Amino acid sequence: MKRKIVLGFAIAFLVFCAWGENPQAAKNTVEQIPYSEVRIEEFPFAIQCWTFRKFTFFETINKVKELGVKYLEAYPGQALRSDMPGARFSHNMDEEQRKLVKTWLKQKGITLIGYGVVGFKNTEEEMQKVFGFAKEMGIRTIMTEPKFDDFSLLEKMVKKHNIRIAIHNHPEPSKYALPQTILEHVEGLDPRFGACADTGHWMRTGVDPLEALKMLRGRIYNVHLKDLDKFGDKKALDVPFGQGKANVHDILAELTLQNYFGPLAVEHEHPDEADNPIPSVSEGIEYVKSITYYTGYEEILKSWNGRFNKHGWNQYGPGYFELDEKTGVLKGQGGMGLFLYSVKKYKDFILELDFKCSREDTNSGVFLRVPEMPVNNDYIYHSFEIQIYDKGKDIHKTGAAYDAEAPTAGAFKETGQWNHFKLTFKGKRIQVELNGIQILDGDAEPRGKIRDFASEGYIGLQNHDSRSPAYFRKIFIKEL
Repeated sequence: MKRKIVLGFAIAFLVFCAWGENPQAAKNTVEQIPYSEVRIEEFPFAIQCWTFRKFTFFETINKVKELGVKYLEAYPGQALRSDMPGARFSHNMDEEQRKLVKTWLKQKGITLIGYGVVGFKNTEEEMQKVFGFAKEMGIRTIMTEPKFDDFSLLEKMVKKHNIRIAIHNHPEPSKYALPQTILEHVEGLDPRFGACADTGHWMRTGVDPLEALKMLRGRIYNVHLKDLDKFGDKKALDVPFGQGKANVHDILAELTLQNYFGPLAVEHEHPDEADNPIPSVSEGIEYVKSITYYTGYEEILKSWNGRFNKHGWNQYGPGYFELDEKTGVLKGQGGMGLFLYSVKKYKDFILELDFKCSREDTNSGVFLRVPEMPVNNDYIYHSFEIQIYDKGKDIHKTGAAYDAEAPTAGAFKETGQWNHFKLTFKGKRIQVELNGIQILDGDAEPRGKIRDFASEGYIGLQNHDSRSPAYFRKIFIKEL
């Protein structure tokens, strides 16, 4: 018995020490979700032009269009056009060449979003050439591997032009092969300094891409997504996503958890496929689509450049929702009111979101098809509320169509844990899934407090009080 007590104190002491170094340690440990349970978000694809290095830049644009991809990443040195011998895509192009590039991109509906890996000297004159070019071309991120350690001048240019710098990681002996080296160089600098995470090159160096992504959390502005046939081998070859050792599913799950807002830049480098990389690239893109959960959804609590905002949302009644701009988590405060997404009315849709109760008696709900912007509390009689109330019973329990129909099961998690709602409203039928379990499937009809309901309306989240607030995050909708 004495030994057990001593062991218990020892464990408690170690946990206390760990928490002391990182106050979020306990929270992160409790809330860590297995990657298999993560609902992967839909990331935009881009093509890194190096994939088509045997073709001209103009030919590459046609091939990107053929793949159905809308975004492009250029590199310095690619042949520009077959009828312009010697001309290369770079920041040294003349005015006429730049105009031709912009015209061709616009005609094909392709957006140039990144440039690199590009090198430059640690002088303002050299940097201005690159940053000025990026500004003119609409490029938002420059990928580079600076040979110098003093980033003060580079930081000045980032602030001047509002363009991000993403440090790329070629394999060893590259200076930035290890993620901790990138982190050491960008820590304390302007937040627009970050990483261009090349998963394939990390694998060639023997670095687990997942661990590298975790280390650089919050500083990842671009991802060169690759899958290789071997790990820890510099001669490893690119294979279509999902067929190699990279564990692409978990990489995308980690990026989802990080609220990564950049593109998945496809850079297929297999030397034997340089003449025709399209089959492997297309196969890889289809794999990513097959494991993406939120395909065709719109995220209606949006982020811009990694910061969440309430644009499109309006508050009716007392109280309000606090928004953590980094995590996208809403926290209800104050008296009972309604937080509405007022951009548009929805008819038939699937609404998915995460919610959490701070206490067992937390009281909240999700309102469906609110017919008009409220001017009084009358909206509660003309729209359905999917209840959130762990302590409730029957038609007032979590997952109920409030005051109308009770859930068939109690599937909510322990108070304080995140839950997931999937709410389908099609015609006159409401279906509720809670944490993957269907708990309600019935006709929408007037009963209880519901006098009537509209064929279309707004989405709303209820805030109730500050004593036991409800939390919401990751709000997605798909119109049917």
